[in-house]
Amino acid sequence: MMLKVIVVDDEPLAVNVIKNYILRVKELRLEGTFSNAMDASAFLRDNTVDIMFLDINMPYLDGLEFLSTIHKKPFVIMTTAHEEHALKSFELEAIDYLVKPISLPRFFKSVDRVIGLKQGANKVANDKDEKPSIFVKVDKKKLQKIFLCEIMVIESLKDYIRIITPTAKYIIHRTLSSFTDELPGDNFIRIHRSYTIAVDKVSVVEGNSVEIGGIRYTIGRSYLNEAKARILNDLNE
Repeated sequence: MMLKVIVVDDEPLAVNVIKNYILRVKELRLEGTFSNAMDASAFLRDNTVDIMFLDINMPYLDGLEFLSTIHKKPFVIMTTAHEEHALKSFELEAIDYLVKPISLPRFFKSVDRVIGLKQGANKVANDKDEKPSIFVKVDKKKLQKIFLCEIMVIESLKDYIRIITPTAKYIIHRTLSSFTDELPGDNFIRIHRSYTIAVDKVSVVEGNSVEIGGIRYTIGRSYLNEAKARILNDLNE
């Protein structure tokens, strides 16, 4: 598997660091570097990439503003000297947030996460015809088919829910309780008043939280014992 990569950063030294790191990963192929978001945007209109390393402080259009304009996002890894923009970056669907100076082990960890997600998405695509699915109403006229093996997390948004998969997010007008009741209980479990998760998608359990797809989710106090028992049993199988 070869992943196409671009780097968007106006600092030449920072670009060189990431370029040198990319050369060390056989699955990555650098497609280009850009010193501003405008040039990167023009490239993305005509080209498909898998990963974009994106700085925040840049001329004309900063990285967060640029990220908010992209409709079909590649896997985006933020690269910045400022820690305070992490939450906003994840809200805009960045997959990771690297604070400069970026170490090689931290770079490898981030890329390995993307490779794992990409491999999972490819496996889902290859196995779709054999997997159970569910249709959800994403607007007044459209029903979207979602394969259950793709679902990672379902998040409550009051009268709506957000269904998170490796490649997309769907917002539908349902309550978390009613939707969770329709899912097979052997793999999906409520861990918080705001979250239902796929047990087999958990990669890390730490304290009262789990990590799925690189994002941490808190386990509610009333769900803690049952959730951890189910998750740890799954991890040990």
